[in-house]
Amino acid sequence: MNYANNALVPIAFLLPFTAMAQQSRPNLVLVIADQFTGTAMGCAGDVNVKTPNLDRIASQGVLFNDAVSCYPVSSPARGMLMTGMYPHRSGVPGNCNSENAPYGVELPTSAVTWSDILHSQGYSMGYIGKWHLDSPHEPYVNTYNNRGKVKWNEWCPPSRRHGFDFWVAYGTYDWHLRPMYWEGDASRDDYFFVEEWGPEYEVDRAIGFLDDVSQSGNPFALVVSMNPPHTGYELVPEKYKDIYKDMDVDNIASLRPDVQPIGTENGKFFRKYLPYYYACISGVDENVGRLYGALEEKGLSDNTIFIFTSDHGVCLGTHGIQGKDVWYEEAMRIPMIMVWPNRISPRVDNDTMISFGDLYPTMLSLMGLSSEIPHSVMERDYSKEVLHGTPKAKALKSWQPYYRLYPSDSGKGSRGIRGKRYTFVVEVEEGTVSKTHLYDRQTDPYQMKDVSKENPRIVRRCTRILKKHLSRTGDPFLKYLH
Repeated sequence: MNYANNALVPIAFLLPFTAMAQQSRPNLVLVIADQFTGTAMGCAGDVNVKTPNLDRIASQGVLFNDAVSCYPVSSPARGMLMTGMYPHRSGVPGNCNSENAPYGVELPTSAVTWSDILHSQGYSMGYIGKWHLDSPHEPYVNTYNNRGKVKWNEWCPPSRRHGFDFWVAYGTYDWHLRPMYWEGDASRDDYFFVEEWGPEYEVDRAIGFLDDVSQSGNPFALVVSMNPPHTGYELVPEKYKDIYKDMDVDNIASLRPDVQPIGTENGKFFRKYLPYYYACISGVDENVGRLYGALEEKGLSDNTIFIFTSDHGVCLGTHGIQGKDVWYEEAMRIPMIMVWPNRISPRVDNDTMISFGDLYPTMLSLMGLSSEIPHSVMERDYSKEVLHGTPKAKALKSWQPYYRLYPSDSGKGSRGIRGKRYTFVVEVEEGTVSKTHLYDRQTDPYQMKDVSKENPRIVRRCTRILKKHLSRTGDPFLKYLH
């Protein structure tokens, strides 16, 4: 993809499609679970978590075991997904909250998103769940997470929904057992609460959407964006907690060198919340299974590209970090399952280094719309790899970028690359490189030791790759690397 010109492309260039093209185009269902670490599935090798539905779905398609979020934070990751641009160009260089609002951090209305393109092609478009791409503004919406120092939640008006016609969504809201939503053309003050666990309600609404569109004959694209297993881990139905009530968390912790001792704050955090985190995952698993089962029952699965993924993972106390926004595998690695019966061969793919934002060009190419991808898209098209796999020789030369930006201070931040073996990151403070990190994940899978000083040759090679990427994408961070 040529992205020398990174200006946002006007939507006017998008043209309607023919009726014949409409009938032949596949449907799309994209399920995004928030803060779901990529290894936390049975099919991904975690014997402690129960994910029978995801395991079954993965067995019918391709499971990418090397998928990551290049910027493991909610809004920036979602901004990359929707625009296909890296965060210094997407308009979403940080989380959408009141601290970043003065810097205009939100999804631009001028961006041509993949959903805009599908809408222009006659697709029925649905969005259910977490959006988190609008900047909060006064008077703030009266929800609990807008009453502290930092405000988080905001309504998305119809003019900012980028082609999604069916809308049951919210900005960001973590009370999973009593979630809130705006529906359709409801005004900013006309939101409602649901006395039901978020993923369960959202899949109910998704099944209703499928009932309606299956009668219309139009192709459809549906996003179901679940908040769990995001923070609020304990806010999960008891039936999922019961699955893990006898789990030996201390034994699990003892097998991980990145988990701190039980007497430390983060050691306690890991041990307390891991069972709840797994409970959320099992709940997500059950509801993803319900949604996929509905596609099968309605005879829609054969002509539907079904994708399960997450915007980022979470450290959960490992490395002394409870959240994400860091280069450790627990934060960067995400689940990525794609199913398209008779088109995608069932397999486990350990070679393709796909990223969350790469879904934009990849999905459109799989749907026969590669010619509609605007030149502004900077992410990579992995449609050929999805269909045919990645040769190992090519995989060894592959890498994924890492980002951290500060909307309030361009002289701070991080950039890096994650290759097959090494994770390399450069941190900048006050306009000067403050630290360089290098981890050899082959010999040190938990990234316990920074080996940058012992490997100057590898650091130089990684720096060259990073500089080339920054130059090609017009990233101003390049000026800090000499």
